[in-house]
Amino acid sequence: MTAPVDLRSAIREIPDFPKPGIGFKDVTTLLADPLALDAAVRGLADYARPLRPDVVIGAEARGFLLGPALARELGCGFVLARKPGKLPHTTVRAEYLLEYGTDVLELHTDAVAHGARVLVHDDLLATGGTAAALCSLVEQSGGTVAGCAFLIELAFLDGRSALRPHDVHALVPYESE
Repeated sequence: MTAPVDLRSAIREIPDFPKPGIGFKDVTTLLADPLALDAAVRGLADYARPLRPDVVIGAEARGFLLGPALARELGCGFVLARKPGKLPHTTVRAEYLLEYGTDVLELHTDAVAHGARVLVHDDLLATGGTAAALCSLVEQSGGTVAGCAFLIELAFLDGRSALRPHDVHALVPYESE
């Protein structure tokens, strides 16, 4: 039996990036560590498995890091939400707020089957805007949000409130900056 992996210690913090006062959570160190990567995917799958998702959705670009591995672990598909103009087929779109402005995600109209149970995934939950846009895309497509799974949660930013009434789980919560 392998000893448990401390995921928090596998995540490098970069102070004052991208601007002073921000402690950037760098997951590249976790991704480079095979034990931490495996533990992260297994931990997310352990949460999601009882939800019985048919598909996992992740947002460009950081939702693509663990999303496909999580989908494979769950035995389901992975669909991607991308920035406008990046998907070649007809799309639905959701606009969401950023700290200074707005952004948009698009999803192929046929990516989520009507009635499909969808696990919303991203590497980080901050204010909840990106994940709320993913939930909107799922619902516009006729799917059901089964739950929301994140590697990291910046709990002090209260992104969970933007995702109500959906169930939210994060492997590594940060209660303060």
